[in-house]
Amino acid sequence: MNYICNYFMITGKVIQSTGSGYIVKTESEELYCSIRGKLRLKGYRSTNPVAVGDNVEIEMSDENTGVITKILPRKNCIIRRSTNLSKQSHILASNIDQAIFVFTLRNPVTTTTFLDRFLVSAEAYSIPTIIVFNKADIYSEDEYPAIAELMSVYNEIGYQVIASSANNKLGIEALRSALKDKTSLIAGHSGVGKTSLINAVSPGSNLKIGDISDAHHTGKHTTTFAKMHFLPFNAWIIDSPGIKAYGIIELKKEEIYHYYPEMFKIAKSCKYYNCTHVNEPECAVKKAVEDGEIAWWRYKSYLNIVLDENDKHRTKL
Repeated sequence: MNYICNYFMITGKVIQSTGSGYIVKTESEELYCSIRGKLRLKGYRSTNPVAVGDNVEIEMSDENTGVITKILPRKNCIIRRSTNLSKQSHILASNIDQAIFVFTLRNPVTTTTFLDRFLVSAEAYSIPTIIVFNKADIYSEDEYPAIAELMSVYNEIGYQVIASSANNKLGIEALRSALKDKTSLIAGHSGVGKTSLINAVSPGSNLKIGDISDAHHTGKHTTTFAKMHFLPFNAWIIDSPGIKAYGIIELKKEEIYHYYPEMFKIAKSCKYYNCTHVNEPECAVKKAVEDGEIAWWRYKSYLNIVLDENDKHRTKL
């Protein structure tokens, strides 16, 4: 007896990566889908050729199973160098309106170098970033000046900054307003309070919250795979797994300063048009650092990127 299996095509949006497959939301339902082998191998040098936020075409069978056959054009994506050395990149999310970076001074410590690397990637793809300085309720009076300085510097550069605490609801209304009517990626180290903030802005979400590791004061990975959540005030949030390190990829070293807005503005006054702002004489950027016009830690993170000899895939200076 011959069996005939009919196939038809539909489109949808990837809302979750499960490790072995993807959850895709269509107009009528949510479907578990795999990806076709040739799609996985077709020129994608990535740990995840399909990312949460992707609009995709799905081939459906009459058994109601789906196979992702095509990724529709992305308006943007935010990527980092993968920790898997056999691959080049890992896509955190695609087709987003903005990124929300959650920063904590301690429990766990977020370095400005880590923050700046994230900001560079977002700037490269013209993705606006809001910096949320979380856990404001745990800091001592001695720590307030450091947080205030960070917020002041990044705000002056042009980033929206929010001081927040999920425990006492500080900044929650401002964050809810920033999220409304947008698709946002929320990123940061494990344990900085990403999920707690989502639960605070949308109390009915009831997402799982992780603990802080007592041994190293770092977060335990509660969010294992990226997932998109719909919040009832018309907002889509992509909750990403905590990131331990952020490697820059697909950017030329001589262009990195373009993605530091305050450096790019001042660099026009450098003596040499091809100034790298490292060793050249009469460099306006270095003078601005010396004069306090550019924060020293921002310049330090810039050097950290452009002098990283381990980034073999990038063009060297």
